[in-house]
Amino acid sequence: MNFTVESDIGLKRTINEDRAAFFERPDRFKLAILADGMGGHNAGDVASEMAITEMKQLFEQFDESQFATKQAQLEWLRDAVSHINQQIYQYSLANENCQGMGTTMIAILVDQNHCIISHVGDSRVYHFTNESVELVTSDHSYVNILLKNGEISEEEAKTHPKRNFILKALGTEVSIEPDFYEMTLTDEAHLLICSDGLSNKLTTEEMAEVVAMDMSIQEKGRKLVQFANDRGGEDNISLILMTTKQEV
Repeated sequence: MNFTVESDIGLKRTINEDRAAFFERPDRFKLAILADGMGGHNAGDVASEMAITEMKQLFEQFDESQFATKQAQLEWLRDAVSHINQQIYQYSLANENCQGMGTTMIAILVDQNHCIISHVGDSRVYHFTNESVELVTSDHSYVNILLKNGEISEEEAKTHPKRNFILKALGTEVSIEPDFYEMTLTDEAHLLICSDGLSNKLTTEEMAEVVAMDMSIQEKGRKLVQFANDRGGEDNISLILMTTKQEV
């Protein structure tokens, strides 16, 4: 599996509160994780950094024998997210400058081509194949609830005054229940994980056009960031692009 990781401060922000990383173990397991932090006094970068660091530790320490089944892998991921939520929540209570901080988080446990996705917040996962384009995750946001209920249109959602209001984030409550998704990547498929700094600027179709370009996966990642900055770059822009396609 080929991958690239990008995290850009954008054109307007003074600090990057996004974090993104891809970890590989000596065995067959890999972990992709992206976090978009939020909170007063720029504490968002503390929350997102904690999410990445804690998840990396847990990932490196687990015993492969625990992962005999896909259900066991899912339960490990659920427990890991719960543990990280507790760590961030307790830290925010103990540190005045960090009170109210939180972070979105996408964590994907990869076992060969099989992926288990954990999702909290409004960061997203997109799945691209030669035949289809799919938004895998569903935003935990106020605007997405309005969309689902048919109260606003897709166009209205783009400019809604509460479009950045998130209903669920790591570290903001004592417990958390992520959404989980499972999928197996076919040959030449791409999986894109991104913060809203990218998804708010490019349509799904525009992302698909970049993913389909005849260039390396690293060039595709940089091109996506460039397009988001070309559209204003008001937010941090982060992504992980993974593919089963073999590059020449």
